[in-house]
Amino acid sequence: MATATDAMSDRIQELRVTVADGNGLVEVTIDSVGALVDLRLGQRVQRVAPDVVARTIMTTIALAKRQLADHAQEIIGDTLGTDSPAARAIAERVGQQLRDADPAAGDQGEQYGR
Repeated sequence: MATATDAMSDRIQELRVTVADGNGLVEVTIDSVGALVDLRLGQRVQRVAPDVVARTIMTTIALAKRQLADHAQEIIGDTLGTDSPAARAIAERVGQQLRDADPAAGDQGEQYGR
């Protein structure tokens, strides 16, 4: 169990997720704890209101965190299994930490042509 837990921890620490919004405004990269490590702005940001760009950044970060949580939970299942109560507890905690910290999760349908 200790070896599997170490392997899980190492794999999760190496995770990085990059996500671009569907309108070509932003691309974000987050690390294994959900911290923003890179932000790229597309050419379209010059034609979009700043508040829309800001919301798009926040929404894209939230999407990246959800994907990170999914990847982390897959790693937990691969290394510790899905039958272990400890593995389920760890997976749930990871999911809550990353998914519940998404203040912009409801802004996915924002229109960008203002």
